[in-house]
Amino acid sequence: MTSNAIEIEGLTKVYAASGKEPPKEALKNIDLTIPAGSIFGLLGPNGAGKSTLINILAGLVTKTSGKVRIWGFDQDINPRQSRAAIGVMPQELNMDPFFSPRGSLEVQAGLYGVPKRQRRTDEILDLIGLADKADAYARNLSGGMRRRLLLGKALVHHPHVLVLDEPTAGVDIELRQMLWTNVRKLNDEGMTIILTTHYLEEAEQMCDEIAIINHGEVIVRDKTSALLDRLDTKTLVILPEGPAPEAIPLPSGVTMETRRDGRLAFTYSRNDTSAHRILDAIHDAGISIRDVATEEPDLEDVFLALTSDSSDAA
Repeated sequence: MTSNAIEIEGLTKVYAASGKEPPKEALKNIDLTIPAGSIFGLLGPNGAGKSTLINILAGLVTKTSGKVRIWGFDQDINPRQSRAAIGVMPQELNMDPFFSPRGSLEVQAGLYGVPKRQRRTDEILDLIGLADKADAYARNLSGGMRRRLLLGKALVHHPHVLVLDEPTAGVDIELRQMLWTNVRKLNDEGMTIILTTHYLEEAEQMCDEIAIINHGEVIVRDKTSALLDRLDTKTLVILPEGPAPEAIPLPSGVTMETRRDGRLAFTYSRNDTSAHRILDAIHDAGISIRDVATEEPDLEDVFLALTSDSSDAA
């Protein structure tokens, strides 16, 4: 086993022409490594190629060309071992309504060839908070409970890598917090987590590294903190003592916005000016400050900047 849980080289997927639709290149010569033991974010707009990549990793879609190794096992040479090394929690709530959670986990374990003495059904039911619903019909479970059951099914065969495909889409805050607590616990135990999400604040809080895919290509891959540093803009926010003026003389490149609550937001480039110069300009304008704060760019700003640049280039 190397230090990487996933190694992808030159991965390409072309869907054949269908009817009047021409062939579609969903993935374009992707190279990507995911370190073992990390929480790795896989982000991108709809149609970017994330689902195709995940389905190839899971063995559900056949690649056109390239190499995929999961936990050191080449998909072409050791397909059973590579598939056994990964578990996928899908976005869709697909399950048999006539099975209980316990029955669903047992059947899933059987499909992966897990011997009965090695099954952890009760342990998994406790982990996902369904021990008290172990023998209820799945059709009687709430949407949140069904999503938890999908996580349990992805864990029955002791995978080294867990893929979470939009795991918190449409769920309430309590379930989201419980899910992330479980994910951190699994990661602390050594499991590699791959996360796709539209909630960028989740990726910002959870992921060690992030790759952004657009138009079938990885347009950037970096540490989460390094991605946030790519935008050098910063915002200084003040609450003035009295009514805010419509405009004040400011250093070149600094913009001012008056917010609904009366606060003034000054956006500037850290490379071109400093907060001290802005505060001096505010003081020179005769404005007394009641409160002051700063705001850093978030992952959504980085995501939008990178994907819009990629779209322009395409």
